[in-house]
Amino acid sequence: MRQAGKIGALQGFASALVERQASATFSVNTPGQGFTDVTRAVAGFLAEARIMTGLVTVFCRHTSASLTIQENADPDVQADLLTALDGLAPRHDAYVHGAEGPDDMPAHVRTMVTDSALSVPVVGGRLVLGTWQGIYLIEHRDRPHRREIVLHLSGS
Repeated sequence: MRQAGKIGALQGFASALVERQASATFSVNTPGQGFTDVTRAVAGFLAEARIMTGLVTVFCRHTSASLTIQENADPDVQADLLTALDGLAPRHDAYVHGAEGPDDMPAHVRTMVTDSALSVPVVGGRLVLGTWQGIYLIEHRDRPHRREIVLHLSGS
């Protein structure tokens, strides 16, 4: 039998009332299928909101584009992820829904298995992301689109 991992003690514990919240939207003009790093836009929102500790929600208002937290160091990871999504939801499969083109229904499937919303902790006014993590909008359609991202931050 395989042993379970060992869980460490809590570190950096903090507690405070939720005193403030902020929200905003921004748009992303995508060039077509692929990843767009939106981490700086989210970090800029945090700087403007001046909330030091809390939780930021990043929400994509579309059903054929999505969000993910993924590696930000090696672009080969993004290429491989797109290949994996192509295998999961091929463009020319036998879908019933096809009114918007052969890339539309696979885009819906890809959004379903990724995320339309992400929550990221905020400590010290900064996103608590790992060293190699970034926040990405994934465009699942072949042609360019204008995508809207909604941000909401609650904290103190």
